[in-house]
Amino acid sequence: MKVTPIGDKVVVRRLEAEGKTAGGILLPDAAKEKPQEGRVLSVGDGRLIAGGKRAPHQVREGDKVVFLTYAGTEVSVDGDDLLILREEDILAVID
Repeated sequence: MKVTPIGDKVVVRRLEAEGKTAGGILLPDAAKEKPQEGRVLSVGDGRLIAGGKRAPHQVREGDKVVFLTYAGTEVSVDGDDLLILREEDILAVID
């Protein structure tokens, strides 16, 4: 099933949490923090602006992004955990 966001929303799949610290210590699942990085799966039509037109998104499908810690809504679709958030909650695109 494909999830198509509406308006200025973006669907993101979080990247996997790091299982090891910089010092080499292995972390149990309970100690792992949710990553603030993800891959954009789909984007909506864009933000509605004056005159009834839509502003294009700055991110595209496939972009790796960093977003706010408590941004968006988590949903589960066909066993995949996805995050639907507003484009303004995205802080940066990573190359």
